[in-house]
Amino acid sequence: MKKCHVVYLVCTAAMIGTGLGAAPASADHTTHVVHPGESIQKAVDAAKSGDTVLVTSGTYHESVKVSTPGLTLRGVGRGTVIKPSTEKATDNTCAEGGNGICVIGTKDKNVKGITVANLTVTGFKRTGLFSMATDGLTVRNVTAVKNGVWGIAQERSVHGAFVDNIARDNGDAGIFLANTIKAEEGAADTEGTVVAHNRVEGNRIGITVRRLRNLAVADNYIGGNCAGVFVVGDENKPMAGDLVVRDNHVVRNNKSCPKTDRLEALQGSGIVLTGTEKVLVTDNTVEGNSGKSSMSGGIVLAASMVGAPNSKNEVNGNRLRDNSPADLVNAGTGETAESNTFTGNTCGASKPAGLC
Repeated sequence: MKKCHVVYLVCTAAMIGTGLGAAPASADHTTHVVHPGESIQKAVDAAKSGDTVLVTSGTYHESVKVSTPGLTLRGVGRGTVIKPSTEKATDNTCAEGGNGICVIGTKDKNVKGITVANLTVTGFKRTGLFSMATDGLTVRNVTAVKNGVWGIAQERSVHGAFVDNIARDNGDAGIFLANTIKAEEGAADTEGTVVAHNRVEGNRIGITVRRLRNLAVADNYIGGNCAGVFVVGDENKPMAGDLVVRDNHVVRNNKSCPKTDRLEALQGSGIVLTGTEKVLVTDNTVEGNSGKSSMSGGIVLAASMVGAPNSKNEVNGNRLRDNSPADLVNAGTGETAESNTFTGNTCGASKPAGLC
């Protein structure tokens, strides 16, 4: 991916994220207003493509499934709160899956142009906001707090924009993007998805990008997690990579998390690449990430859990300090490790020596 192309993607998506909703609704588009005690799902089901479901301030105990193209689901800010229902779900697959909001297309067709904005999702067993099979989904100003697995998650989707969100104290990743979690496949092309200007704190991992290509993680604040950013690949083809991690502030991700079936115990990891190729990590500020995991440190090219190499990644122009065991770590060996380049970084120590 060319650098200029990546910058364009980031800037364009950021402008789109801040500008959506500014234009007046056309005469044939309806705003469905929901008040406390009323059902968000009923309003969503009644809405047509291009309509807005506006959820006023208050607490709503339900899960909401959205599958109408071009629909906007919008609250009035953090005071619009969606929490789990106290009643057993019987006909809502989103609730049955333990999720708060679900934006779902079909196996054969992505649902296009949906926006979810200006609300809080909290306390769900699995995910605050989950999406699959979407094209051009925008998630903006969503606060996803204390959900059991992920705050905001997406699979099998393209052209996404995740901007100006808060993801805090979720069980796994604050923001999780993947090709799929149910099959072994090569990395998928997201066609320019952007994760930008988010604040991600107190999660197991701040932002996870798993088996994906062609996206940008930019201008995020990522602090107080067990690990800041994970870009994860494996031995499948195409490899994960051909993406950019730039201009993020990754600070003191020193929370301690126990090992899982898939991953060792985590603490003190800033930005980690494992099993990736052609990832550009540039212009990030990475400070105070300290731990004793094999993946601890500032910017770490780690050995893959399944033996897949890191190759042809570029780490340049980053500002690093006070990371332990080192600011820069290249854990691989052999020709593939040597193909990774470290240039123009400001740092104090590296493993092996000489990368700073």
